[in-house]
Amino acid sequence: MFRIMIIEDDEKIRNIVADALRKWQYEVIELASFERILDAFTEEQPHLVLMDVNLPVFDGFYWCQQIRTVSKVPILFLSSRDQHMDVIMAINMGADDYVQKPFDLGVLVAKVSALLRRNYTYQDDSLQIAHRQLVFHLSNSSVQYGAQTAELSRNEFIILQTLMRNIGKIISRDDLMQVLWNDEQFIDDNTLTVNVNRLRRKIAALGVDEFIATRKGMGYIIE
Repeated sequence: MFRIMIIEDDEKIRNIVADALRKWQYEVIELASFERILDAFTEEQPHLVLMDVNLPVFDGFYWCQQIRTVSKVPILFLSSRDQHMDVIMAINMGADDYVQKPFDLGVLVAKVSALLRRNYTYQDDSLQIAHRQLVFHLSNSSVQYGAQTAELSRNEFIILQTLMRNIGKIISRDDLMQVLWNDEQFIDDNTLTVNVNRLRRKIAALGVDEFIATRKGMGYIIE
């Protein structure tokens, strides 16, 4: 049975959400104290966290960052805030999804179910590479961050696969060009730059900045 932790200071909302989740046979942990959320998370070890943004003492963004230091568990924010920057901040802090209040309980339960399936029922871990919460799906040539995905071109796929299989290691431009185009002498060196920059933009659009770093005169690296 999946364990879901609800971190919501509005008791009425917390109880309504908890009841809805229990009807779907989820085990629910309701926090009513908000001073030591990380300790409670570590003790309970939930499979998913539902967290309000506006919390007493420290806000949900802070606690999301704290949880991310110890776990990759999916985190879904609940919030009455509707500004785009709040959504962007939530994703950048490590959240997987964001639901604005007031919300439909059926939609919320569906999102919870989808996040649990995505994070705990992958068929084959060998078909994906994950780093900094970005998941690279080799089976369908796509990258995923939280609930967002982007499809990659053939060249982008090869570049990202080469770099993610060598995390922490600088890959030279010559080596990447060799992997991409073998010995095709007519390929312009600038073509690699164009492909790398296009890949960077796709990853940044998902909410992950500076995923691929340049080492001047040496090549590229994912740290």
